Amino acid sequence: MTISDGETTDIIAALVPATLRGLHALEFAGRHLAPATLKELIEAIGQRNDDLVSALTASRNFDWPERLGPVRDCLERSAAAVTEGITAFLSAPGAPQPMIAAYRALRGYARGAEALYPLAAHLQPVSQFFLEASARDDAALSARLAKADPTREGVGYMHVDGPAGTRGAFSLYVPEYYVPDRTWPLVVAMHGGSGNGGAFLWSWVREARTRGFIVIAPTARGSTWSLMEPEVDGPNIDSMVERVAADWNVDRSKQLLTGMSDGGTFAYVLGLRGDCHFTHLAPVAAAFHPMLMTFADANRVRDLPIHIVHGTQDWMFPPELAQGAERTLKQAGAAVVYREITNLSHTYPRDENATILDWFLR
Repeated sequence: MTISDGETTDIIAALVPATLRGLHALEFAGRHLAPATLKELIEAIGQRNDDLVSALTASRNFDWPERLGPVRDCLERSAAAVTEGITAFLSAPGAPQPMIAAYRALRGYARGAEALYPLAAHLQPVSQFFLEASARDDAALSARLAKADPTREGVGYMHVDGPAGTRGAFSLYVPEYYVPDRTWPLVVAMHGGSGNGGAFLWSWVREARTRGFIVIAPTARGSTWSLMEPEVDGPNIDSMVERVAADWNVDRSKQLLTGMSDGGTFAYVLGLRGDCHFTHLAPVAAAFHPMLMTFADANRVRDLPIHIVHGTQDWMFPPELAQGAERTLKQAGAAVVYREITNLSHTYPRDENATILDWFLR
């Protein structure tokens, strides 16, 4: 049967909030995931799939009006990705390697966010999801977004040199209200080992859309960053920045290089060298060895703004590594900010983005 306008509204009214709750659940799980918390997280989000499954089933069982086909496609693809992610996360304890299975399940977040994002221009709850909480009642920002054309070329999210996650390629987000008559800060955000830029981009879109900066999320040429051979991935990242700067008005005085885990370590590898053009570094959950300083340029490091974030509960790279980085870099004259988060394990702390950006953009 064909859904009437009223039935269509009911379908959307059920599917949108259920999908958003599921995305929030995956985001929460991703922030708090650790070997000691896996069971507790499963209990916390165990029921988050129930209304989503029923809403998705209801949507699939009706023939939507043809004119709303794109809306249906976005909603159902997003809901399906979130459902699969939560289902996989709940079953992670039964896998041979539960933590690896849990990390893989969280990839559903990025797939769900990317599928849903085109509706941000049309549905207020979706738009607010892709804004920082503190800005969701910002009338000026709402007006700016309302006037922007999300379909024009060169704005929104895009994947360059191949589909999302293509090795050696990159993903990009440019705020929909971009104008070329001012400069825009740039954040280059590097994924962790076995990750990819197409997924890691969604760790930064909310903040970029709120505050007005451009994000490049590169994907390593190999399975992770070329930590021992920076000449493999380093020039590729420089090339990405130059290509973006050729087409968009990048603020050369505000360029942040950040990354998670191996991506954070690679931020050290590239960022401490004399030929690096990034103005700020923000390694997160990264490994640091004093040997890195043998490749560092003393003039480059002196007064270099570096914002280190690490978890006290990090089981992969103990916090002593980050504490050592703080001491070593301060001794070398860097302007170091160090934040050790007591309830953070080896995972990306989305809630720290605001603090990093306040430091970077001030």
